[in-house]
Amino acid sequence: MEEAIKKADVLIEALPYIKKFHKKTIVIKYGGSILGDEKIRKGILEDMVFLNFMGLRPVLVHGGGPNINERMRSSGIKAEFIDGMRVTDKETLKLVEEELQLLNDTIVSEITELGAKAVGINCKDKKIIQAEKKKAEVDLGLVGDIVSVNTEDITEELKADKVVVLLPIGIGNDKKAYNINADEAASAISVALKAEKLVLLTNVKGIMRNPEDPNSFISTLSVEEARGLIESNIIQQGMIPKVLACINALDSGVKKTHVVDARIPHGLLLEIFTDTGIGTEINK
Repeated sequence: MEEAIKKADVLIEALPYIKKFHKKTIVIKYGGSILGDEKIRKGILEDMVFLNFMGLRPVLVHGGGPNINERMRSSGIKAEFIDGMRVTDKETLKLVEEELQLLNDTIVSEITELGAKAVGINCKDKKIIQAEKKKAEVDLGLVGDIVSVNTEDITEELKADKVVVLLPIGIGNDKKAYNINADEAASAISVALKAEKLVLLTNVKGIMRNPEDPNSFISTLSVEEARGLIESNIIQQGMIPKVLACINALDSGVKKTHVVDARIPHGLLLEIFTDTGIGTEINK
């Protein structure tokens, strides 16, 4: 009986959030090594199906770096990165797009198996992501910066109660396809959709003042504080693009952003539907 009462208490705690976020769009970015872990992936997709049945409108933007690296190795193509960005020639872009499409198909299939309706969309289709060649000191090839986002197709699918799964490839006025960083894509898409939240799933606890000290976890940050932590080198390496993606989203109208450890079972639900959450929330 006590266990049943605890479960009821959890549901009651979630009720205000379910009401608040009903029909609101939540953009979730998912990639890296956690994408290839079937157990973690199943838990995340279960959470997204739960969000969908609770009346929220989840949009998933996914990367696929480790899968792409493995495919490149097996194809005898050397992966080259400059400042964390993949140098992308025509051959590499073809391989990147093929591998992302395989992941997209897998995610859509698994969401469908869990009982929700889902649709996968390549963002170069119908110019969902309009891009241009990234301006950089070193030529990165077919790597793009986002110019604009066309949300019409995404919105139509959300209205049809589908979970939308987006593959971050852009298209330019020059008719060329461009490889787009998934964090940047998720941020721009959350802004264009006027999303309630942007959630970046990762394989660390969240933002730490000292990565070596588990007690230095930061649960809440303002944009100003987040910028200060980047400038003082407390936020470093792979966390920088994630935090910048959050800052850019907040500066352009997204209400709240979150960095959440995807390894925590049902961490996505805990962050959205509980009073304390489990990740780092960055807000205005």
